[in-house]
Amino acid sequence: MIRRYLGVCIVFLLITSPAAVVAEEPSAGKQVIVRPSAGSSVRHNYWVYLPPDYDQESSHPLLLFLHGAGERGEDQLDRVLIHGPPKLIAQGKHFPFIVVSPQCKTGSWWEAAELSELVDHLENTYKIDPQRLYVTGLSMGGFGSWSMTMHEPTRYAAIAPICGGGNAIAVRYISPIQTPIWAFHGDADSAVPLSESEKMVKAVQQRGGKAKLTVYPNVGHDSWTQTYDSPDLYDWLQAHRRGE
Repeated sequence: MIRRYLGVCIVFLLITSPAAVVAEEPSAGKQVIVRPSAGSSVRHNYWVYLPPDYDQESSHPLLLFLHGAGERGEDQLDRVLIHGPPKLIAQGKHFPFIVVSPQCKTGSWWEAAELSELVDHLENTYKIDPQRLYVTGLSMGGFGSWSMTMHEPTRYAAIAPICGGGNAIAVRYISPIQTPIWAFHGDADSAVPLSESEKMVKAVQQRGGKAKLTVYPNVGHDSWTQTYDSPDLYDWLQAHRRGE
């Protein structure tokens, strides 16, 4: 009897453990929180949004959104809804992508290897087209977007780093980046200088890569609001498939 009671308690704890809880089952047209189960190689809790036609199609593009330093937290995922695609989804906008928005823990930085494991997990969990993997992020997330394509120069169909940067010198020594890149930056950014994006775009171009930069005149660090509000970004992403 005692063993049976203990067994029930253990099962109850596993089910109710925050590390094993999905706040709500993902469904088409909704954005919900997912917390990977205990023991998973995935290090991030995340929001996932499935497009309205998710059940009708065999595969969908993935848009991975990386937030900035101010939205880090210990399972405080409402912070992730402050900017970018997850904010727009929360306001009622629909996207043709599976949109995944992880949260980086307090005091941490986006790590390309960990994000790669997250993308592996997502591909094994959702109906994702591996030829249409897109990455975007702002500020710290812009740096994270650059680091992901440097870590895997041929994996992603397109990336859009906003007010970010990276190791331009390292670009010379890795395999040429084949991912099309559209970077954005404000010329009055005092938090991350415009030169950070300029150096990265130039380094990729010098290796024969497809990179371009849009500079917003008289705009400070918030170069993301008008970028994410514009349909041009999403049209550009959808126009690319890996290897094309």
